[in-house]
Amino acid sequence: MSCQTTPLGSSCLDLWREKNDRLVRQAKGAQNSGLTLRRQQLAQNALEGLRGLLHSLQGLPAAVPVLPLELTVTCNFIILRASLAQGFTEDQAQDIQRGLERVLETQEQLGPRLEQGLKELWDSVLHASILLPELLSALHRLAGLQAALWLSADRLGDLALLLETLNGSQNGASEDLLLLLKTWSPPVEELDAPLTLQDAQGLKDVLLTAFAYRQGLQELITGNLDRALSSLHEVASGLCPRPVLVQVYTALGSCHRKMGNPQRALLYLVAALKEGSAWGPPLLEASRLYQQLGDTTAELESLELLVEALNVPCSSKASQFVIEVELLLPPPDPASPLHCGTQSQAKHVLASRCLQTGRAEDAAEHYLDLLALLLDSSEPRFFLPRSRPGPCMPELFLEAAVALIQAGRAQDALTVCEELLSRTSSLLPKMSRLWEDARKGTKELPYCPLWVSATHLLQGQAWVQLGAQKMAVSEFSRCLELLFHAIPEDKGQGAASNCEQGCKSDVALQQLRAAALISRGLEWVDSGQDTKALQDFLLAVQMCPGNQDTYFHLLQTLRRLNRRDEATALWRRLEAQTKGPQEGATWSLPLYLESYLSWIHPSDCEALLEEFQTSLPESCDL
Repeated sequence: MSCQTTPLGSSCLDLWREKNDRLVRQAKGAQNSGLTLRRQQLAQNALEGLRGLLHSLQGLPAAVPVLPLELTVTCNFIILRASLAQGFTEDQAQDIQRGLERVLETQEQLGPRLEQGLKELWDSVLHASILLPELLSALHRLAGLQAALWLSADRLGDLALLLETLNGSQNGASEDLLLLLKTWSPPVEELDAPLTLQDAQGLKDVLLTAFAYRQGLQELITGNLDRALSSLHEVASGLCPRPVLVQVYTALGSCHRKMGNPQRALLYLVAALKEGSAWGPPLLEASRLYQQLGDTTAELESLELLVEALNVPCSSKASQFVIEVELLLPPPDPASPLHCGTQSQAKHVLASRCLQTGRAEDAAEHYLDLLALLLDSSEPRFFLPRSRPGPCMPELFLEAAVALIQAGRAQDALTVCEELLSRTSSLLPKMSRLWEDARKGTKELPYCPLWVSATHLLQGQAWVQLGAQKMAVSEFSRCLELLFHAIPEDKGQGAASNCEQGCKSDVALQQLRAAALISRGLEWVDSGQDTKALQDFLLAVQMCPGNQDTYFHLLQTLRRLNRRDEATALWRRLEAQTKGPQEGATWSLPLYLESYLSWIHPSDCEALLEEFQTSLPESCDL
């Protein structure tokens, strides 16, 4: 091959350039192919052609006349490879490094710099480019790819230093990466330059949009709403692809909702829904907006549409064989308002909101659908990790049972509870070992006894609804037996008590004990056994002094038993508590327990206190 014997000859250079241009045209032509397999095959063939061409060029000594073409082939190869893989890898970083080393080889500066990292290599190459103006366009294109790689890897410090060097500033005066990107001015490409898949200016536009979007989303998550608005408006006003624009409009809607501008928020959410087919995030954000406005009907309609939208496979557009904005965006963050989760997670939000807003019949149906969806999954996972957002599977069963009881479907609730017990009761014999491990700090606090106890509590309430008092009392007693015997009293000495999760479980345990004691006490009251009811209410006050409902039930029982002195002392205490400052709850309770406690809450506590006061002798009156 004559080209290899005279590598710098114009004929060889022309042949290499023609091959590069042909491969670029082939890749661009593949983008317009309607058949997915066909376009992928054409692009893959172009990639292999570029790989072979680059191998031939780098197999020869580095020479300044050939380097502009060699760097262009390197850029085309990296762009096509990253596009096909939908992401950057370490291989692309090595390709960039090899290109920089080839530049330094022409200046005989490579020797000791072989040990340098990419940052130092860029510094050396960009200083050397002053003597090699013919390489400037290709180097800026390569720098754009380096910037994209570092942005996708969140190496913002390295990216800022690279941009400062590209802009001719070494003093680090600007810490504003967005400003550095705007200041970067890539040289205009020569008309007769080798063909490229994407020029430096195109890479700059993508970098600007991607960074502004990332910055705006991060500011939104951390609550810096003014800065978030500024960055997101920057994205919307630039060259923003439609899928990203949907997310930008949704984020802007979230910003305005949090800033108290519901009308502007709604306008952006409508714009997001009109802009593309990814309806999940704007629908979820719309439900939050309507919840904030108190429009429950619109909120639940938005959630129903969200569940339907997540059931439809998202039609992804065919990717272009260039570096696109989506390639540089971080993976979805569960803390982000744009994270709408899976269909089952959306279904749970809908079911729980129906339960919380008193739509028990709808809640029951949604919970049953949700359980069917999860249990029929190809990969069922009963005990979900506690680190995941939302409740775990046993808590979904408990919420479903609560919804069914509230909807008057006690028999269905019993069926759900039996299913849960069949999945959890077998673990109870192992609990003593788990509690011991928890005390030693070797494992997390086990939740199984809480779930099983709560299941018996709900079974008791279902039997109450069915009028089977004996069965109800039996279930409440079984719940208490588990709570007092299966769960050690000294568990608070364990490592779990020092963490937030441990505190939450302590509060839930106390409230669960109080709920079971009050529930059994109310059954004793209904059967005229006030003495037994008194024992349960006194124990509930002792077990959970923070639950005021126990005091009101105790007051009514003392009054019925004509134990006036004790009732008066308790009444004075309750009067002082209701008139003093109210302490907010430190921890939120699981939804199933919150709902249950609302069922056993005395109907009108203030009226009860006033009625008791009028019955007191004048000398006892405050």
